[in-house]
Amino acid sequence: MVSSWRTSFNQQFTKERYEAFLYDLNNAYPGAIEFRVAETPILADKAFKQKVLDACESIVDRILEPDFKTITERSIPPAERVPHETPFAHMIAFDFGICENEQKELEPQLIEMQGFPTLFGFQVYYPEVLRRHFEIPENYSQFLGGYTKETYLEELQSIVLGTHQPEEVILLEIKPQEQKTRIDFYCTQTYLGIQPVCITELEQEGKALYYTKDDKRIRIKRIYNRVIFDDLNAQKDQLGSYIDITQDLDVEWVPHPNWFYRISKFTMPLIKHPYIPPTYFLNELESLPADLSQYVLKPLFSFAGQGVVIDISPDDISDIKDPQNWILQKKVHYADVIPTPDIPAKAEIRIMYLWKEGWERPKPAINLARLSKGKMIGVRYNKDKEWVGGSVCFFEQ
Repeated sequence: MVSSWRTSFNQQFTKERYEAFLYDLNNAYPGAIEFRVAETPILADKAFKQKVLDACESIVDRILEPDFKTITERSIPPAERVPHETPFAHMIAFDFGICENEQKELEPQLIEMQGFPTLFGFQVYYPEVLRRHFEIPENYSQFLGGYTKETYLEELQSIVLGTHQPEEVILLEIKPQEQKTRIDFYCTQTYLGIQPVCITELEQEGKALYYTKDDKRIRIKRIYNRVIFDDLNAQKDQLGSYIDITQDLDVEWVPHPNWFYRISKFTMPLIKHPYIPPTYFLNELESLPADLSQYVLKPLFSFAGQGVVIDISPDDISDIKDPQNWILQKKVHYADVIPTPDIPAKAEIRIMYLWKEGWERPKPAINLARLSKGKMIGVRYNKDKEWVGGSVCFFEQ
């Protein structure tokens, strides 16, 4: 998106440089990166950065309104509601497609959002390795909100640990050593000193939770939560016995699991903004749009693109038995924004916010990006393609 830099980058790119970069990237945590890492980062100027942040801040404004928690109560499935909900989400992620408007100008369009952590650790490590192998202008950074690496990690540590020692805080996941994003767990462990723990490894005594580290049984005071209930329910028959984390437990959550639902696809119909595509709860539509081909149908309670219907027919809608659990969202049209050696790539940027105790509102902190040449962003749509996969956006400072 910064054309002069893009031309230079593409001219100087070689497969040998890319392979040397990948070797370096994998060197610190061998075998930990299963997802494809793209050949190139994105550069975005101040004008585009401001557009993205304007959209994010408008969503934050809505989250801060007094009625937000009341309106989003229905978003939390009763069987997955966790006690002791915090008054805010410690981490929020906003996904934007890079699109082109009618005036042929690039603009962001919101795809999804999550009151849930993402690669807050890996996106510190990975851009540093990129800079060792490719020329990235000094006045561009993956950090937002005025953060540097040092101030960002200091804030992240404060939010994740709270008032506790690192060994009293765990990163909770389902089989963390098998997750495709486990590189982020290892980076988080390096930066913050907390251990990834599988939900099957938790031990309970009354309301207290424990885990074992170096043959020592340690009381858990705080959980950095990476468990998604949809994933947990899908794997429960293979996991064997594990602690029910929806119990009334004597533990702090960061972020609290209920915010995964409150700030999600469920929130999109509540917000009106030029960079947020019109979105409707299916059960609240009085009539369907005339041109269904311009819309996508999404289940509220799924993740990673599961259940999404891209090419909708009237039968798809009439077959839905629980329309209150579905949204109809106007399609966004990704721009062919990244020139590559064959066909241009589309791109998506995830803006990641931090929210600390005592702050009036969350702050933008860091980002990740994904490149695609398929019908949607995601591995299944980009098999056997190059210049696609995980990336980062360096924003002009």
